[in-house]
Amino acid sequence: MDPIRFDTSPDRYSRWKLTFDGPVATLAMNVPEDGALAGDYVLKLNSYDLGVDIELADSIQRIRFEHPEVKALVVTSLKDGIFCSGANIYMLGSSSHAFKVNFCKYTNETRLYLETLSAQTGVPSIAALNGTASGGGYELAMACDHILLQDDGNTAVSLPEVPLLGVLPGTGGLTRLVDKRKVRRDLADAFSTVAEGVRGKRAVQWRLVDEIAPRSKFDDAVKAASTRLAQGRAEREGPGVKLPPLEPTRDGDVTRYRHVTLAVDRKRRLATLTVAGPTEAPPADASALRIQGADAWSLRAMRELDAALLDLRFNHLDIGVIALKTSGEPATVLAHDARLLALAERDWFAREVLWHMARVLKRLDLSARTAFAFIEPGSCFAGSLFELALAADRSYMLDVSGGPTVALSALSFGALPMSNGLSRLATRFLATPEHVDELRGQEGPIAADRALELGLVTYAPDDLDWDDEVRIAIEERAAFSPDALTGMEASLRFAGPETMETKIFGRLSAWQNWIFQRPNAVGEKGALTLYGSPERPVFDYRRT
Repeated sequence: MDPIRFDTSPDRYSRWKLTFDGPVATLAMNVPEDGALAGDYVLKLNSYDLGVDIELADSIQRIRFEHPEVKALVVTSLKDGIFCSGANIYMLGSSSHAFKVNFCKYTNETRLYLETLSAQTGVPSIAALNGTASGGGYELAMACDHILLQDDGNTAVSLPEVPLLGVLPGTGGLTRLVDKRKVRRDLADAFSTVAEGVRGKRAVQWRLVDEIAPRSKFDDAVKAASTRLAQGRAEREGPGVKLPPLEPTRDGDVTRYRHVTLAVDRKRRLATLTVAGPTEAPPADASALRIQGADAWSLRAMRELDAALLDLRFNHLDIGVIALKTSGEPATVLAHDARLLALAERDWFAREVLWHMARVLKRLDLSARTAFAFIEPGSCFAGSLFELALAADRSYMLDVSGGPTVALSALSFGALPMSNGLSRLATRFLATPEHVDELRGQEGPIAADRALELGLVTYAPDDLDWDDEVRIAIEERAAFSPDALTGMEASLRFAGPETMETKIFGRLSAWQNWIFQRPNAVGEKGALTLYGSPERPVFDYRRT
């Protein structure tokens, strides 16, 4: 199978149509039946595969960066009688276990990106269901702020995964049903086990949708809803910023971007991910930042890191350990952080860059790989790049005279939150929150012995032990069961309060991961395997 690439642009979309009418953007789904990203399955009834989500994620990002005039987004379908029938069953049935889980994870991240379009950028979304929305199609609708359902006696919403496929709604459907839409538990139970779904007034009564409109008045209702939601939204002044393709160079197992290098060592099951800090002074003001645009270090480096993380997730399944490294001058990173944070108080583009940094770092948190940070001479683990070390499962810092240092910045204390809503420092020191306040006073570079004392790194070997400790740590970790490690890491990374986001990914990592391997779903007589055939599934009815 060819590597999966995530770079795209509106002129290359084949599954969505993105249009603009003043302050309202419309994203209309129109999946061609022969539009499979890979494989010979047919994408009937606006069913989707990864290619649909790649274009969806790109379109949301472009609305945020390139179209500041937009105040509301309408998500709808160009196919009569069908909004979206969800993830393509034959694609799922024919995919490897790893791909199924990674597909669900990426789709979840994209749904969350749609939700933060409203929460952060201030662009609410309306799901205009001009046809049935089932499974992942309804999950897409639930990610929107407002759901408008066509009331024609046929159009319904449903989550049929449990009764039809023996799996769960894989993109957070059950969690959004009760946590976000606050559907009563008994009604949610009934809804999630009725394959044909719910339509009309009952869908409103059960809180499954917000509004219904007859077919003859549906377009007017969509227009009214988008106008209503757009009213009072703050203006984002100035032109948008275009996002050009990243265009890395690939030489065997080494991929080089401008600021990020990904080197894969297949034999050791190790990937080394190096992020280079900025080499120039930060932009003087918002105008200078806008001139830099997509080339601004804070945006470009994180776009590249995002691409490298997705490359690892989908194209390098055997890699067990990511070695996180940095290079550059810590002081320059801190200067860029300080300027970005100051500009973000009054400039929408600076805020979008900051939110994008937070989103990419969350992608690292959610990676099903062990991450070890190695802080060596020439490193610049400072401020926003020190978040890489805080996101790592362990960090190793060389303790030697004149050796590397680390540093915190204002961004370390909440501007780049994890999925649990806390900073990585607050999550790290959950038992001693007062220590986080004490760390605010830690100015300047912090050497290895002090970093270890403050709890900012895990180990600080000297130069005599460094090579052996690093080698043993990587070899030992790569030898453990990847299933156990994935479960362990996902459990340990999100201490503290539970949010809808941590619930979604925790359940994906545990329950959906488990169900996707069970014979009741994917065995020879499993429901997902036999879907579409005249044969009935055979279940092992013993409950654990």
